[in-house]
Amino acid sequence: MHSTQTRLRQGALTACAAALALLATGCSKASAGAQTGGCRADGDWSGREQAAWLRTAVALHGTAELSYEGASVVVHERGQRLCRPFPVQVQFWILTATTAGTEMSSVMRYRLSTDGSRTRAVGFPTGLPAGREGTCTRVLVAVYAGAPLVGTELPRTTRDLAAAGDRDVRFGTERIGVHRLIPPQDPAQCATVRRSPTAGPSSSGSTAWDIYHP
Repeated sequence: MHSTQTRLRQGALTACAAALALLATGCSKASAGAQTGGCRADGDWSGREQAAWLRTAVALHGTAELSYEGASVVVHERGQRLCRPFPVQVQFWILTATTAGTEMSSVMRYRLSTDGSRTRAVGFPTGLPAGREGTCTRVLVAVYAGAPLVGTELPRTTRDLAAAGDRDVRFGTERIGVHRLIPPQDPAQCATVRRSPTAGPSSSGSTAWDIYHP
């Protein structure tokens, strides 16, 4: 009797071990499939992880020209698409040096969604200033994940506009994938400007509009 119970117990343990092995194999294959199969799992990505993905996908073209007419922001196709598209904002600001510091106005925000399955391009807005009648004016562009930036997330400069670079622009969020402070189109206007930097959101009288695209 004791021998029979022992054999039954051993058989049950063997069956249980086999079932666990099959379950582990299935989970392993499912996990591998989520990463290397038809799409890349991204449903639980944070804003920071989405921003990291954007940094490898976004490029700016034509910003070194004397005009912004041919400039664009491009979100490139990736080798493996994401399982779940996420919203992306492409936003442009005009920065102008004033006696009080840097005045910033949002001029366009373009919303799209991406999963890396195709290349998307957003042209720079028309009418961007190349230097306003003796003023030092520059353009800031940012590509970020999720919803539009709110007050505490908006960009600010930590140096005077004439000398500031990309590293001198700070955002209050980790959702920023790429940002560029475009060199002045008229460097002579900025060469003589040395103002105190100011941090701040877009001025209340700025012009802003949204363009929504699937």
